[in-house]
Amino acid sequence: MNATKKAVVLSSGGIDSTTIMAMAKHEGFEIYSLSFFYGQRHAFELKAAKKVADTLGVAEHLVINIDLKKIGGSSLTDDIDVPKARNEEIMTQEIPVTYVPARNTIFLSYALAWAEILESSDIFIGVNAIDYSGYPDCRPEFIEAFENMANLATKAGVEGITKIKIRTPLIHLTKAQIIKKGVELGIDYALTHSCYDPSSQGLACGQCDSCILRKKGFKEAGIADPTKYN
Repeated sequence: MNATKKAVVLSSGGIDSTTIMAMAKHEGFEIYSLSFFYGQRHAFELKAAKKVADTLGVAEHLVINIDLKKIGGSSLTDDIDVPKARNEEIMTQEIPVTYVPARNTIFLSYALAWAEILESSDIFIGVNAIDYSGYPDCRPEFIEAFENMANLATKAGVEGITKIKIRTPLIHLTKAQIIKKGVELGIDYALTHSCYDPSSQGLACGQCDSCILRKKGFKEAGIADPTKYN
């Protein structure tokens, strides 16, 4: 693949988005990393995203501010407690309060706008439909619908300049498989951050859904978890 081919990669500084960024780089893409300060509970994930972008040598790392706190409705953007110590069965039975309304739709829309300006056909997002917390905007049918919309809604798509492809290489992988893939690509997961409710020093709580899935992934992969827990 031509090394000048560009990809917009949504980056939260977590395991999944970091892995897809490494995968896109391995495919020969020039990486344009996109992160958001959206009024979430903490900024540690943005610090992690910056470290990841620097380590992987992206062409540009863009952070966009969106105030989703004004909408609220999620424990990540509102004064609502983050659920702790839930088992996997409970996680998949209902959409949890950590779901941020329409977040991936919003993020992908910004990525689409940037991709159009860059004349990039490829947007990478680290959604996963296996080891996840029941979010509706992580499902394959959502991604397919957004991709269809993207090619109808842009000048580049209508004029045939680019055909947008939403790339989801992790969507059918377990967290353990994702971690193994990342290790193969040389990722240092100590750079990443997953916790929804870290301490003021940035230590992971170890009890939120995201921490539980992260710990499970490393254990099942047989790889030492580099996370610093509170």
